[in-house]
Amino acid sequence: MPLVQPLASGAGWSVNEFRCVAGPGEPVFEERHDGFSIAAVVDGSFTYHGEQGRAMLAPGALLLGNNGACYACGHDHSRGDLCISLNVSAEVFEEVAASAAGTGRYSFPSAMTVAAGEVLSAFMRLQLWSASSDISDSDERVVKVIESVLAYTSGLAPHQQMVSSRDIARVKDAMTRIEDASEAELDLASLAAATGMSRYHFLRVFRRVSGVTPYQCLLAARLRRAAFSLAKTKEPITAVAYASGFGDLSTFNWRFRKTFGVTPSTWRQTH
Repeated sequence: MPLVQPLASGAGWSVNEFRCVAGPGEPVFEERHDGFSIAAVVDGSFTYHGEQGRAMLAPGALLLGNNGACYACGHDHSRGDLCISLNVSAEVFEEVAASAAGTGRYSFPSAMTVAAGEVLSAFMRLQLWSASSDISDSDERVVKVIESVLAYTSGLAPHQQMVSSRDIARVKDAMTRIEDASEAELDLASLAAATGMSRYHFLRVFRRVSGVTPYQCLLAARLRRAAFSLAKTKEPITAVAYASGFGDLSTFNWRFRKTFGVTPSTWRQTH
C-alpha cells in the first residue's frame, strides 16, 4: 500500500502525495477509483492495468482514472514511485467536463498521457502544489488542471496499449534516459540504438506506449526541469535555460510562453 500525504482539499476535490516503495516480484496494488483522478508521476515508474488496457508510467506522465474503474498497479521494472494526485468527485468533474469536453458524461479514453504540450502546465501545477503556501486560489487551480487535461484528451480516440512487455520495458528505459539526461543532445538514432531497436520501430512503439514522440517527451522534460528550477531557485533565467538543454534564450522564452501561457519571469513570480 502506498503512503498517502494530504496536500490540499476543497469541496469535491483533494490533492494528495502518494509514495510507494514496492518493487519487482511484490504483490500488485489493486484498487478502485472513487471519483476521477489526474496524477502527476514525479519519480519512479510503474505499470497500470485498468479498463483501457495496460500502461507504463514514468516521470513526466499523467495517470488518468475514471470514476468507479478498477485498476492494479505493479512495479515490474523498478522499485517505488512518487505521484501528486488530484481526485475530483463525479459531480465536480461532470460540471467542468460539460464545458471543457462538450459533455458531462465524459470519461478518459486512455489511462495515461505524457505531460507535453497542452497538459504540461497541468503537470507542473500538480508537482508544485506541495511547495505552495498560498491556497486561497485552490479551487481555481483545480479547475484549470481539469480543463487543460480535458481539452487535450477529449480529442484523443480510445486505444489499447497493444505492445509487448519487452517493448514497454524498452520504452521505459528510453524515458528514464530522457528524464535523467534531458539537457543532453539526445536524438532518435541514439535513443533507438540504446534500446536495440531500429529508429522507425522505436518511434512507432514509443508513440504507442506514451502517446507522444521521443522529441516531444524530451522537450517536455526540459520544460519541466526549467519550470521547477524557476520556482525553486534564484538562478538567472539564462542559466536555467542552458542548464535545461535549450541552446538559446529566445527559443526557450518562446517555448516556455507557448506551453505555460506566461513568460519565465512571470512564472517565477507566481510560483
